[in-house]
Amino acid sequence: MTFNPSPWLACRLRRPEAGMRLFCFPHSGGSVGEYVRWADLIPDIEVWGVQLPGRGSRAEEAPFTRIRELVDALVAAVDFGTRFAFFGHSLGALVAFETAQRLKELGRAMPDALFLSAAPAPQLPPRAIPSSHLDEAGLLTALEPTYGELIQELREDAELRELLLPGLRADLSLVESYPYEARAPLPCAMTVTGGAQDDLTREELEAWRVHTTGPFELHLLPGGHFYLREQKAALLRILGETLLRSRSPTVSTKDLKP
Repeated sequence: MTFNPSPWLACRLRRPEAGMRLFCFPHSGGSVGEYVRWADLIPDIEVWGVQLPGRGSRAEEAPFTRIRELVDALVAAVDFGTRFAFFGHSLGALVAFETAQRLKELGRAMPDALFLSAAPAPQLPPRAIPSSHLDEAGLLTALEPTYGELIQELREDAELRELLLPGLRADLSLVESYPYEARAPLPCAMTVTGGAQDDLTREELEAWRVHTTGPFELHLLPGGHFYLREQKAALLRILGETLLRSRSPTVSTKDLKP
């Protein structure tokens, strides 16, 4: 498959012969770095990270604060190809979902599979009190239950705060300003995953089911909101098995490294 990347995308290990690409949408304040490393553990899939403006290598660019504007800019800049899947964690799940919806509206190729991690279904009432407007101290306190040790690092490092907090504020604004709009369900397979010890409930994750007419699976793995770091092997096995069922003949679950 010919494929022309853009500044929106980052890849650690190119596999031009791959029969499937996996595009990963990071969590709030996250970078593509931890996701593109998955390529080491998923043979025969080309893994790409979706790099949003205002983060990582695009830190000097103004971040988006409205999801629809972000998604419109992304789909205008990126041709995902014909055989691909999306993975999104937390905020990334919402952006991945909205990107798939926009591709459908435009009549473009749809992802074979959509993997949504640690995010409540979009039709549910907001879970958190808006915090993007808080001062620095208040914002760190609001984020501490989710981000844990990172918040302590931010409190101790002014340069790190200057680097990360603008992107985090923008990401919070993306969620806080999100206007859910009921639309027809997507036709692709949907797999929802979460941490069994996260404060998200099974019901909040199960509620994604109404957004697909394809196969739906829900998996809870040990851990909290960032369960995917401790349960990487288990999560990637789920991804590999689902992509195999999505008619990707080059992927074999026995080849997935533990």
